[in-house]
Formats: sequence, structure tokens, C-alpha cells
Amino acid sequence: MNYIYREATPEDLDILWTKNVARHPGDARWMAWREEYIEINRSGRGKTFAILADGEPVGEGTLLFSPACGAIAGRRALADGKTIANVNALRIEKTHEGQGHMSRLARLMEDRARAHGYARLTIGVEARETRNTAIYLHWGYDEYVMAEYEDNMSALVLYYAKSLV
Repeated sequence: MNYIYREATPEDLDILWTKNVARHPGDARWMAWREEYIEINRSGRGKTFAILADGEPVGEGTLLFSPACGAIAGRRALADGKTIANVNALRIEKTHEGQGHMSRLARLMEDRARAHGYARLTIGVEARETRNTAIYLHWGYDEYVMAEYEDNMSALVLYYAKSLV
């Protein structure tokens, strides 16, 4: 398979979000998130990056720049629109997991953030997701920032940071 890692086009976003919504039938949050993330990209408050396998989008991650983004909810320690951005919504289809694609996408996102003047990135992970926590620590997100209960107090999310300088 031929893999490409790039900034998502509007067509990539449409395909990725159509798949995301289809994987969560009946969950209205995914429809709302679809609209929100498309608008984040349109407005420049964030940028989604895609993994394509033989031309088909199969994975994604979004850099959130603005504290006005819903996932940031005004928490400037996570994204301040100037020097701190947040790595958000990292997802890949199961058949492509474990092959290093997310690591390559994360490096692309870090390079783009650095090129646009961001000196620090943050990332959140649910405390119960120990595999993802280990991956993010391996990627260098090893500075603890904060912890908060999210999703109506159902999930404890731990936030870590990485310096890009």
C-alpha cells in the first residue's frame, strides 16, 4: 500500500467525517463534531492532517490553535493561539494500526506547528487508556499539564505537553 501524510483537503475531511459518523450510529455528538471540525478548518482555528492509503483517507489528527475551539473550552494552557497548540482527535482505522502511521502523522503535525511559530504542543489522553499514554510519553509529551473530568464527568483526561524548541 502507498501511504501519504498531508494536510487534509475539504474532500478528505468529508470522507473522514462520513466514516466517523457511520462508526457511531445514533450518537448525535459525532454529527455536531463533524460540523465543528469542518468549521475549525475553514476558520483557521485549527488544521486537520490526514493519512491516506492508496488515496483513501484512513487516519487523522487535528492541531487546535485557538482557545475558542470546543475541545479546548478556553483553557489557554492547552492552546493559546500564539505559542501553544493542542494535538487532538488522533484516529486511524483498525486495519492500519500498529504500523507507525500515527507516529509519522504526529511528526508532520509537530513540524507544521513549529514552522508556524508554535513552541509547545499539548495532548490529552483518558487516564484509563494506558497504551495511548505510553505512546504519547514515547513521543516526548512528558510534561504534565493538568487533569480534568470530561464528557459529563465520565472520563478523567490527563494533559501533557512537549516543547518544540
